[in-house]
Amino acid sequence: MRKVRFGIVGIGNMGTAHSKSLLEGKIANGELCAICEPKQAKADAILSLEGAEKVVAFADYTEMLHSGLIDAVIVAVPPYDHQALVCQALEAGLHVICEKPAGVYTKQVKAMNEAAKKSNKLFGMMFNQRSNSIYRKMQEMVSSGELGDVKRVNWIVTNWYRSQNYFDIGGWRATWKGEGGGVLFNQCPHQIDLLQWIVGMLPTKIHAHCHFGKWHDIEVEDDVTAYMEFPNGATGVFVTSTADAPGTNRFEITGTRGRLVCEGGKLTFDRLEIDEREFCRTARAFVDPEYTTFEVSTDGRNDQHVGILNNFANAILGLEELFVKGEEGIKSVQMMNAMLLSQWLEKTVELPIDDDLYLEKLNRRIAESTIVKKEAPDEVLDISKSYGGVK
Repeated sequence: MRKVRFGIVGIGNMGTAHSKSLLEGKIANGELCAICEPKQAKADAILSLEGAEKVVAFADYTEMLHSGLIDAVIVAVPPYDHQALVCQALEAGLHVICEKPAGVYTKQVKAMNEAAKKSNKLFGMMFNQRSNSIYRKMQEMVSSGELGDVKRVNWIVTNWYRSQNYFDIGGWRATWKGEGGGVLFNQCPHQIDLLQWIVGMLPTKIHAHCHFGKWHDIEVEDDVTAYMEFPNGATGVFVTSTADAPGTNRFEITGTRGRLVCEGGKLTFDRLEIDEREFCRTARAFVDPEYTTFEVSTDGRNDQHVGILNNFANAILGLEELFVKGEEGIKSVQMMNAMLLSQWLEKTVELPIDDDLYLEKLNRRIAESTIVKKEAPDEVLDISKSYGGVK
């Protein structure tokens, strides 16, 4: 069986990690054949790795796309560039998988989705946290009805403390022009994606309080509390920050048949004996519903990026269905944009948001920015401990 020939654009932290996975044979039906990186030192670092003897380095993206050396592209560049590079690859007749978030604003992602629709190639998103066994189990339990109808969703995820140095060494980080946002766009895209994927619906309304540069010398958000309303009447709260120490990661979903709690690498289910709605109608006053608490068992798999890439390669070869379709990337961007727009307008916003209004507000902040960032160093950081999943 032939292998899918991959090209990677952007040899930063994630591009380097994907390169190593391919070169080390972790993608059974994939091989690294080309990279695109304008900084020679970063390209040379990949070419010097074991197994990279046949990898060709390009400084020009268009040349790589039309080289005939690759079947698929991994887009691992800062978010503002996702739209142009994804669309260009699809139009060149190549399959594409894109790092998170899909884009900075919804109009970008809609253009990507339109390009994918016009092509006959696969478009995937690198939502690696969906591979985690606990999150997969939660999604299964909600979608199967085991939890009943969802009533409340609460997620406080603040366990990714970042020092000032983290922002200082990233030339594009924490600016409206370079990143388009802060903790929502850098740390939280996976959690925001997971929230809507697991409960199976997007919020219809969001009211958020976003604090900009509250804890760091940055211009974007580093502390967010958002209230959400869902189409079935459920409500939710999402809290995140890059300044809490120690941080918390607790994800709760309450349904009419009980409560799921994901925390500390465990999934606990408080299962009601009787559906709460039925109990409410039939029980006497001052009587609480009875429930049983137990830890939910899973298959234990947490393949992360390697799992997503293996699935993507196998889907290209027709061996299995694509697990994370790229078109789904707009959902988390929609929610992130809604949170910022709510703060900027100081009111509740409805989803889908006004795409043009959001872009107008974002561009105004870019134009008014006074932040001057130095060029990012060529250093590639070990980020393997930053995406382990539930902890």
